[in-house]
Amino acid sequence: MTGELIWQKSSFSGGDNNQACVEIAHASHLIAIRESDTPDDVITTTAGHLRMLISGVKSGRLDDLI
Repeated sequence: MTGELIWQKSSFSGGDNNQACVEIAHASHLIAIRESDTPDDVITTTAGHLRMLISGVKSGRLDDLI
């Protein structure tokens, strides 16, 4: 699955290709997510679920999970 996807990383990750970061790719009707230093480990989710996760992180609703 990782071979045919076009992976993107956040602009907050900087330009260093060796820097570990989270990368995302569009995979049909799913969003694929991986850590750049372990590119073979990929999880998938829907765009809606990813939106809810990002919203929860930004709002602080998930802070008690740390």
